[in-house]
Amino acid sequence: MTKIQAMTLREKIGQMLLCGFEGTEVTEELKALITEHRIGGVIYFARNVANTQQVAGLSNQLQQIAMDAGVAPLWISIDQEGGMVARITEGIALMPGQMALAAGADASAGESDRLNKGSHAAYEAAWVSGTELRALGINMNFAPVLDINNNPDNPVIGVRSFGESSQLVAEFGQKAIAGFQDANVVATAKHFPGHGDTSVDSHLDLPTIQHDQERIRSVELVPFVQAIENGVDAIMSSHIYFPALESEKLPVTLSKSVLTGLLREELGYEGVIMTDCMEMHAISEHYGTVSASVMAVEAGADLILISHRRDLQIEAIAAIEQAVSEGRLTEAQIDASVSRVLALKERRGVLGPQLGEAAEVGTEAHCAVAQRLSEASITLVKDERQLLPLRRTRTLAITVAAAVSSGVDEAYAGPASLGAALTEHGLDVIDRVLPLQKVGELREAVLADAEHVEQIVIGTYNARFHPAQVELVRDLQALGKPLVVVALRVPYDLLELPDISTFVAAYESRPLALQSIARCLLGELIPQGRLPVSLGTSYPAGWRWGDGR
Repeated sequence: MTKIQAMTLREKIGQMLLCGFEGTEVTEELKALITEHRIGGVIYFARNVANTQQVAGLSNQLQQIAMDAGVAPLWISIDQEGGMVARITEGIALMPGQMALAAGADASAGESDRLNKGSHAAYEAAWVSGTELRALGINMNFAPVLDINNNPDNPVIGVRSFGESSQLVAEFGQKAIAGFQDANVVATAKHFPGHGDTSVDSHLDLPTIQHDQERIRSVELVPFVQAIENGVDAIMSSHIYFPALESEKLPVTLSKSVLTGLLREELGYEGVIMTDCMEMHAISEHYGTVSASVMAVEAGADLILISHRRDLQIEAIAAIEQAVSEGRLTEAQIDASVSRVLALKERRGVLGPQLGEAAEVGTEAHCAVAQRLSEASITLVKDERQLLPLRRTRTLAITVAAAVSSGVDEAYAGPASLGAALTEHGLDVIDRVLPLQKVGELREAVLADAEHVEQIVIGTYNARFHPAQVELVRDLQALGKPLVVVALRVPYDLLELPDISTFVAAYESRPLALQSIARCLLGELIPQGRLPVSLGTSYPAGWRWGDGR
C-alpha cells in the first residue's frame, strides 16, 4: 500500500481530488494533472466515451501514466446509475434504472416478499453493471441513489430513485451496494442525507428542505443508516440546505454539523465521504468552487469532485494547501482523509494491476439480464376501455424526445422511438419523434397525422414540467380515437392527465425499454410491473391494473 508518511502535503491533497476532463484521449493537460498535481482520480462523462474499446484503453493509459509517475493508482469513476443516467450506453448491457427495477418486483406474495425478490433484481443489475465497469478499468461508480422520491415535483431525482418508501429504498439500495462491491467496484450512496423531497435541481440552484429532525431521521436517513450498517464504501453529500441540521445557511457539502457531527460521529460512518460536483450552481453561484472546496474539507469531506474546469481543479488544490499553511486546516485532518482514501483503494484492489478488457462487456448473458429486468418493469396503470393489446391497424406513434436538461441527464440517445419499436413488431405505424422543446410548434403537424390513423400511442416525457405535452394529449383525446399514453420518464404524468383511459408507466426511454413497451402494448408480454410511487389516492404504490377492481 502507498505509504502516506512518504507523501508530501501537496501529494496528499492531490489524492483528495477527482477531476473531469474533455475529450476521449489523454491530453498534455490531463497528463499534467496526474504527474504534476498528483490527483487521486478522474471522472468519465459521455464526452469522454467513444466506445467500449476506447474506454478500456483510456483507463489503461491513465493508470500507466500514474504508475510511471509514482502516483497512487487512480480512481476512475463514473455516473452509471442505469436507465436514464448512464455515461456509457453502447456496447454494454445497460441496466434499467432504479425505479424500473423496483417496479419489476413481484408484489403478489406481499410487501416483505416483494422487497426480497426486488432486492435480488437490484443486486443482479448492480453486479452485472459493476462487472462490466471493472472490465473497462472503472473502479468507482456514483450509485446507487438512496434518495426517496416522495415529491412528485422533484425535477432531478424522479425515476433515479427506487421509490417513495424509505424501507423499500433502503432494502433495494443495500442490495445494489452489495452488487457493485461484490464486483469490486466502489458503491457510492447518494445524495446524503436525501435529495428526494426537493422541487429545485441543485445543478441549477440551492434547494432547501424544511423538515424537522424527527421527520429526517424517520424517512430520509433510513436508507443511509442501513447502507452504513452494511458497509457501503463511499457516501456522496448533497448540495442541499437542511435548517434542522445546520444552524448556518450552509448546504450539507459545506456543513461540519452534518458531515462530521451527524454522518461521522452520530451515525458512526468510517468510510469515504465525497462531494457532489463543486461546479454545480448550488455551490459555484453561492460560495465559489475553489473556496467551497476548502469549506468542504473543513466540514469533513475526503474527496472533492470538480468535473469540468482544469483551472478550478488546480486552484482548489492550491487553496487547500494554503488553508493548511494558515492553520485553517490541519495536516492531521488531511492525513485522516487520505488514509481513508488509500485504504479504500487497497480494499477494492485499485493499488494492484489495473487493466481494462472490453471483451468481457456486453455479453449475451449480461444483455439477457438487462432484457429480463426491463420487461418486468413495464406497468399497466389503467386500461379502462380495454385498448390493449393494440389492434393491428394503422397507428400514429409519437415519442417525445428529451434534450439534455442538466448535468445529470443524458436521456435520449439516437433515433430509437416507440414507433420504430412497434414497427419492428409488425405494426403499421406513422412514426413521429418530437423534440421536447418543440412539442407546441409541431402540434398542428401531429394532429394532421392523426387524421390518417385509427389509433394513437404517445410517449410523454416529464409532461408534468412541460405543459405543451399535456395540451397535445388533450387535442389527441378530443379526436375520439383510441389513445394510449406511455410515460417515458416519471409516472407522475398521469396526475396531469387523470381522465386518460389507458396509461402505461415505463420509467425510461432507452431503446431496451422501448422494445419492452412495444411487446407489452402488442400483447406479446403481459405487463407485470407495479408502481413504486403513488399517483394520487386511486393508484397507490404497489398498484397495477387489475388490483382492487
